[in-house]
Amino acid sequence: MRAAVLTGPGQIKIEEIVLPEPGAGQVRLRLEGCGVCASNLTPWAGPDWMQFPTESGSLGHEAWGIVDSIGENVEGLAIGDRVAALTYRSYAEYDIADVDKVVRLPETLAGQPFPGEPLGCAMNIFHRSEIAPGQTIAIIGIGFLGAILTRLATNAGARVIAISRRPFARDLARRMGAAEVIPMDDHHAIIERVKELTGGTFCDRVIEAVGKQWPLDLAGELTRERGRLIVAGYHQDGPRQVNMWLWNWRGIDVINAHERDSTIYMQGIREAIDAIAAGQIDPGPLYTHTYPLERLDEALDATRDRPDGFLKALVTFQ
Repeated sequence: MRAAVLTGPGQIKIEEIVLPEPGAGQVRLRLEGCGVCASNLTPWAGPDWMQFPTESGSLGHEAWGIVDSIGENVEGLAIGDRVAALTYRSYAEYDIADVDKVVRLPETLAGQPFPGEPLGCAMNIFHRSEIAPGQTIAIIGIGFLGAILTRLATNAGARVIAISRRPFARDLARRMGAAEVIPMDDHHAIIERVKELTGGTFCDRVIEAVGKQWPLDLAGELTRERGRLIVAGYHQDGPRQVNMWLWNWRGIDVINAHERDSTIYMQGIREAIDAIAAGQIDPGPLYTHTYPLERLDEALDATRDRPDGFLKALVTFQ
């Protein structure tokens, strides 16, 4: 089978490796595709701690595909089942998954891409935000995650203020149900605009979905007294500072919405399947760019550079 290997900062090669065999409690997946995650960008840049070459297929973790081989002691799955899976070597044509990290996709989603990990992540962040009807929610950063959360919050009866750098993303937020959109360009102008839109009280919930220092600073400024700040951005490129004076004075709750328990991840994926099958969210238009495996480097560069019209890249396999 073919698999991608990162050979250095910003460099990949495609190599032929032996097809893996599933062990007990595992299945092998013939992958249809894998989403490209922004968490890949720090390893892609080649920090000092990164070791090259990487394992074959590594960094890919947003996979879906077809069960094509089953190990011992596997129940509830059959060869030919179309599934989403939580695996970690999915920049490859095949991958191995533990049976408890695989969920079957219904026929109603046949033919649709399904990068389960980020969709499940969005559902879990939404639950931890505790969004309720009538609340005002600011979402800072309208990428794939921010767009899904905009729709979920709107469906829940909340009023969403979407804040994003790119006009394309702000237009998308409108289509996903945002009541107001604000350019993410001037720190103080954003604060004043949100203050105006909320009658001076600011927001019940603020979801930071960028993963940089400035949006985190802004999130604290936009959270009302006894409100909730939800950190959904991926902050793995260095330490952060927070305005503890402000957070303390306003008495805000701060939620780090990242999960490491695979059981919670899988529950989120199941809920995403149900929501998409029921028509509550439609991620299809959010998959803006598709690449074959041999162009994974282009997919990673686009995820980093975010050209106009870009939201989410998928790597797909023939």
